[in-house]
Formats: sequence, structure tokens, C-alpha cells
Amino acid sequence: MPRNILLLIADDLGLMTGCYGDPTAHTPHVDRLAEQGTRFARAFASTASCSGSRSTIYTGLHTHQSGQYGLNHDRHHFQTFPGVATAPALLNAAGYATGIIGKVHVGPDAAYPWTWRDESWGRDVGWMAQRAAAFLDDAGTRPFFLTLGFIDPHRDASRAGFGAPDGPDPVFRPENVAVPEYLNDLPEVRAELAAYHHAIARMDRGAGLVLDLLAARGLAEDTLVIFLSDNGAPFIHSKTTLFDAGIHLPLIIRRPGAAPATSQAMASFVDILPTLLDWAGIAAPPDDTRPRDGRSLLPLLGRDGPDPGWDHVFGSHTFHEVTNYWPTRVLRTERFKYHRNVAWQLPFPISTDIYGSLSFEAMRRAAPETIEQRIHRPAEELYDLQADPMETRDLAGDPDMAGVLTDLRARLEAWQRRTEDPWLLRDGMSELALRDHLAEGLALPARWDFVARE
Repeated sequence: MPRNILLLIADDLGLMTGCYGDPTAHTPHVDRLAEQGTRFARAFASTASCSGSRSTIYTGLHTHQSGQYGLNHDRHHFQTFPGVATAPALLNAAGYATGIIGKVHVGPDAAYPWTWRDESWGRDVGWMAQRAAAFLDDAGTRPFFLTLGFIDPHRDASRAGFGAPDGPDPVFRPENVAVPEYLNDLPEVRAELAAYHHAIARMDRGAGLVLDLLAARGLAEDTLVIFLSDNGAPFIHSKTTLFDAGIHLPLIIRRPGAAPATSQAMASFVDILPTLLDWAGIAAPPDDTRPRDGRSLLPLLGRDGPDPGWDHVFGSHTFHEVTNYWPTRVLRTERFKYHRNVAWQLPFPISTDIYGSLSFEAMRRAAPETIEQRIHRPAEELYDLQADPMETRDLAGDPDMAGVLTDLRARLEAWQRRTEDPWLLRDGMSELALRDHLAEGLALPARWDFVARE
């Protein structure tokens, strides 16, 4: 049996689908895929920025390991290090036909050598399905790895738009949309959410066209289908943050022959590449010495409930745009989330698309104290997600939580050392950069931040 792979990536979707509980979303095709496959209820991106998250999917590495620290395009130009193994390169070498249609947003091209590349920033999902059909024609009898990168539901260049409604997609009215808990219920917010849901419905229609194409070609029973989003919704407290609203995302995997299920395993997007290689029967490259967290998700498919050993994930964010420097590392367990904000003295930088939006302007005017809390944050934060899923009550200073804080801090720093994170700091300096000096006897203070006078 051919071991084909179809990867569907929605842009800035977050959990805004019917199968993940959003009452407004019109996503019948994604919901049907969830009914046929394994829906991961607790899947997490490592970072909540488009290029960084996509690189994590394709490399199985956190961005501080791969070099894809932030956005790839235009003046930002963060790129994956030479020599990093990627999904298209590995599957090319195994004889797969590899292709990507729509949004690419990682680089350089040499590191991501899809043999069929139809890059587009457009929202014509019918065109994407037509190009997918052409790719399948070209692939012939070879196994294929095809990625469709939908631009929807990313914002457009206007202050409140998500692409003009078109086609048969439903029209949403602002008064009828559900407002997430982390946003203020304001007219501007509702208007943007209505436009956002138009774009979500269009993305869903595109996913349906490609899934129908697989079925019409008789390929559904030979193809591993993966659906996910790169990061959370393009609103404050979500996209570009490591709050759950930014990194807790949809992950649906349909494997031929596997029973439908809802998994409670805590999956990370660094697990995607090992899953692809496992499905294709490809070993990880022997010359890749970078420490890896990822594990294949195939053994979890078709199984409901939690799985032992899948009870935590790590996250790593450094940049979005080149001016959006705010390195954060997180450890999320089933109950707690620990944030280490490396450059906490800086104000948290708002991405251009969010800052320029009418919704952010309205929220800033209506609730400046809430915005202030989100912009100025301490060196570390601790949240009890059972009691506070929106991460609004920081418990890092609570004496009753001192043991939890100490444990999670130590576990996070051990992970930073193991993954050779340059942003593990002592006295404002990188432990990794100073390793030769440390070997010669340099002693670093235990504190994180530089202090001139001892």
C-alpha cells in the first residue's frame, strides 16, 4: 500500500472549529474529518508565530534549535540553519513526490526542497484544489507528501478584514458570534470576529475540496491526513503569545484503518515530523545530532483518553517580526503552566496586524488596565489551568505554590540545557555561549539578570 501524506495547515485558526467547541464556527468538513480520525484534545504548537510554528512542524525542532526564530519573509528574514533535516528533504530522498500549495513562509528554499511548489498568498481555495489535482497527476504512482497552506483565516491588509466573503460560504452577523473570554465584548471585536468566521468557513470549504479530491481519486485509504493550525487567533493574548490561546491548537489525524477517537495525550508539533517518518518507514537521519523531543503519534491513533508519558509539553518563542523580540520559554503540564520571560524588562511587543486592528484600538480604549497587564509582565509566571484556563491570575508569588514553581523552573531549565537553548541566561549572559569559559573555571551567579554591583 502506498504511504501517502496530506498535510492541511490553517493560518491563525486557533481552536475556532465546531469539533473543538466553537459555537459560531461553520466547519463541517474539518468536523467530519475529526469524526473519522483521531482528534487530539490537547495538542500544542511550540511557538505562536507563523514561520516558527511551520518550521517546527517540518523539522521536529524548537525554533531556538532550528534558527527559524521568527518570520521568514521580507525584512524579517529569519531562516532555518543549513543542514537541518526537513520533511520535504527527507521524503524526497525516500522517493516521494513532495509538494506545497498556498502559503510556504519558511526558508531558505534549499532547506525546504519541495519538488512541486505553487506558492500563493491568495484565498482562492478552488484554485488550490485544482493545483492539488495537478500535483497528483504529476506524482503518478509515486507516494506523495502534499501540504496545503491556507492563508485563511489570517487577517488581510486592512484594519478589520479577513478577505472578502465569496462563494457559498455563510455570512456571519456580529451580534451572533461568540466572543472568546480573553477578548472584550465590544462592537469592533464582534465585527472582526464575524469577518474572521467568514475566512474560517472558506478555509473549511477548501479542506473539503481536497478531501473530496482524495476520495474521488481512490486515495483516501492510502493517505495519512493531518489537519492543524500554525498558531492562535490574530487577537491580543493569543497569536505571538505562549498563553494557551496562542498555542493550544487543533490536531486531527486520520489514518487508514484506525478507529475514530479523541485522544487526551498532550501532543506537541515537534511530534509531527517523527509521525511522518514513521508512517513513511523512514529513519531519522543519522548525522542529525540536535537533541529532539518529538515522538511518533501513530501509536496513539484510534485510542481514546490519556496516554502514560504524554503529560507535558515545552514551548519556545523568541521573535515574531524582527522588532517583536520577546523570548519566552514555557513548560505546560496537565494542570500548570510555567512561563520564563527572558527579556521581561521590555514591554511585550504587539504584532503589526493586531496593533493596527480596530479591535485592539477599541480594547485599549475600553480596558487600558487589562492591556497594561498583558504588555508588562514579570520574569516568571505560574498559572493553575484548572482554576484559571485563560491564564489571568499569576501565582508565581504565592507562597503556597513555591514548591510547584521550583519544580517547574528546574524542569524547564534542564530542558533548555538539553536542547542547547542560547536563551538560558545567568547574569544576563548565555550559558551556551560561555561554555568554553565555564570549562575554564568562570563562575556565574545564580540570578538571571545582569547586576553591575555585587
